[in-house]
Amino acid sequence: MSVSVAVAGATGRLGTFVCEVIDEYPGFDLTARLTSSSGPEEGADAQVLVDVTHPEVSPGIVERAVRAGQRVIVGTSGWSADRLAWLRQLVDDTDGAAVIVVPNFSLGSVIGTMLARIAAPHFDSIEIIEAHHAGKADSPSGTAVRTAELMTAARNGRHVEAPFTHQPARGQQVAGIPVHSLRQRGVVARQEVHFGGEGEELTITHVTHSSTSYGAGIRAALDAIGRIDGLVVGLENVLGLDS
Repeated sequence: MSVSVAVAGATGRLGTFVCEVIDEYPGFDLTARLTSSSGPEEGADAQVLVDVTHPEVSPGIVERAVRAGQRVIVGTSGWSADRLAWLRQLVDDTDGAAVIVVPNFSLGSVIGTMLARIAAPHFDSIEIIEAHHAGKADSPSGTAVRTAELMTAARNGRHVEAPFTHQPARGQQVAGIPVHSLRQRGVVARQEVHFGGEGEELTITHVTHSSTSYGAGIRAALDAIGRIDGLVVGLENVLGLDS
């Protein structure tokens, strides 16, 4: 029997592609394409909800789905550490709840973030430059925030050397790491993590050329959502890369 799936944000850039993936993926049945005009009851009978909406409305959509007993995949950006702490409490307080939060469905991006986490304890200076298409509403990107938070955690309290952070041109501080965001025509997505040490530099770069790069990650999340319990943050925990 196929797993029924509703997609919130189905007409957006990512939502359109998510719907295409589900339509073509055996074992899953796309039963509702939800938009901003959809009523709260629409798609409520689906077993799984995929949220790829907007940072401002995503928490309300996710909360409603969790309380309705749906399993949830969150692909919306903007889920900070504070917001995730709230979500974890909600999931812990709800019997049978299962949520996967995916800052980025690209396998290459996930691997790049894991490599950055490995490198983070070994360099004094770290900065992130991320670029997305001109229509992306939030900045920094969820991927950049997630990368910064994981790198800071890996440093075990050791501060990043980031001088002159009071100057706006030095970017936004995320977990103590400067992040610079570009929003430009002609770009899909790109992230560069720059490390500086004594006499050397290291840059870890990931470039997304097409939304088709998200397909494998979307399918991995769909496969995992039926077997997890509680809250899982990051596709690396689905792919076995977290170690």
